[in-house]
Amino acid sequence: METKKTQVAIIGAGPSGLLLGLLLDKQGIDNIILERVTGDYVLGRIRAGVLEQGFAKLVREAGAADNMDMLGEVHEGVEISFNDEIIPINLKELTGESVIVYGQVDITKDMMQVRAKRGLETVYEANDVQPHDVKSDTPYITYEKDGVSYKLECDYIAGCDGFHGVSRQTIPEDVRTEYEKVYPFGWLGLMSDTKPINPELIYARTDRGFALASMRSQTRSRYYIQVPLEDTIEDWSDDAFWEEFRKRMPAGVRDNLITGPSIEKSIVPTRSFICEPLQYGNLFLVGDAGHIVPPTGAKGLNLAASDVATLYKIMIRIYKEGDKSCIEQYSPIALRRIWNGVRFSWWLTDLLHDFGDQKDEFDKKMETSEIEYFLKSEAGKKVIAEQYVGLPYEDLK
Repeated sequence: METKKTQVAIIGAGPSGLLLGLLLDKQGIDNIILERVTGDYVLGRIRAGVLEQGFAKLVREAGAADNMDMLGEVHEGVEISFNDEIIPINLKELTGESVIVYGQVDITKDMMQVRAKRGLETVYEANDVQPHDVKSDTPYITYEKDGVSYKLECDYIAGCDGFHGVSRQTIPEDVRTEYEKVYPFGWLGLMSDTKPINPELIYARTDRGFALASMRSQTRSRYYIQVPLEDTIEDWSDDAFWEEFRKRMPAGVRDNLITGPSIEKSIVPTRSFICEPLQYGNLFLVGDAGHIVPPTGAKGLNLAASDVATLYKIMIRIYKEGDKSCIEQYSPIALRRIWNGVRFSWWLTDLLHDFGDQKDEFDKKMETSEIEYFLKSEAGKKVIAEQYVGLPYEDLK
C-alpha cells in the first residue's frame, strides 16, 4: 500500500469540495480531493443555477470567479404567480442584495480548471474510499486507484461526497440523528437552447400544479413542472412537456414561450433531509452529505457554500492560530443556517405545490390566506426576499 500525506483530505469533487479546496490553497493549507467518478461525470450533473451573493464572494476569494462575473446574470428580482396573477418580489429594493444566475455545471468546471492550473491533486475514479480513525488525531483514508491501494494520511477530513456518499455513514448510527420529509411529487426539468420566457425567474402555483421558469443565460432556458412521483422520463415527450408547461405559466407571458428540442431532461425527487451532528471527531459533513432541500427556493448549493464558509474559517483558525477548540463550533453554526434554509424551502414548497388530497379544505384556506399576506404586503415580500437572497454567514466565536 502506497502512502500519501496532506493536511485536509476532501472526499468529493463537486462544487463544495472544489470550493473548499481552492479556498484552503489560498491560505497555504494543503489538500487532496478524492472523487469516485470521472470529472466528466461530475459535470454531467445538471443542478442549480441561482447563486447567493455569499456564494459568489467565496468563489471570488477562491480565485475562480472570472467567468461567473463575466457571464453570470445579476437578477435583482424574482416573480411569483398565483394562477394568472404575477407578483414581483424586488430583491434589491427589499434587501439591498441580488442573486446571480450561473449554472452549477459552469461554476464546477471553472473551479476544476483553476484547481488544475494550480497543480492541486484531484484523484478521480478513486474506488473503495473509506475514512478511518476519524475520532483520533491521526485520521486517514484508504482507497484504490488503477489497481493500487493507497493510504492518505491527514489532519482533517471534509466529507463533500453527497447524500449517497461514505462520509455520513462513517458517523455511527447511535451518534447521528437523521430528519427527513419526502414530498409526494417530483420535478420534471427540461433544458433547451431557447430564449427564456421571462426576464426574471417565475415560480408559478396553478390548479394544474407547480412550475418554474428559470434560465442559465439569455439563450438557454431551464424549466420545471411538478409531476407525480411515479412518472418517468419516458412518460414525457418534449411536446408533452411544452404543452403542460405553457398551461402553467401565467397568461401574460405564455405567448413569450419559445420551444425547442431538449438538451437535458430529468426528474428530481423532492425531500428535506438533515443529519445531526455534522461533525464527528475530525470528520466534517459538507453540503448534500449532511442535508438536502427541495429545489424550491434555490437553497441546496447555497447551503453547501455556507458550510464551506464555516469550515474554511475553522481551518484558518487551526492552521494560522493553532486554536483547535473552534472545531466544535462547526455543527452548531452550520446547522442554524441549514435549518433556516430547509424551513424556507419547506414553506415555499408547501405554498406553491399541489398536494392533492393530502390537504383538506381548511389547509387550502390557510394557503390562500398566506398567499394574500406574503405576496400582497411589503412586510411579507421582505420576508421572502431576505430568505431568497440568503442570510448572512455567521462568524466563529
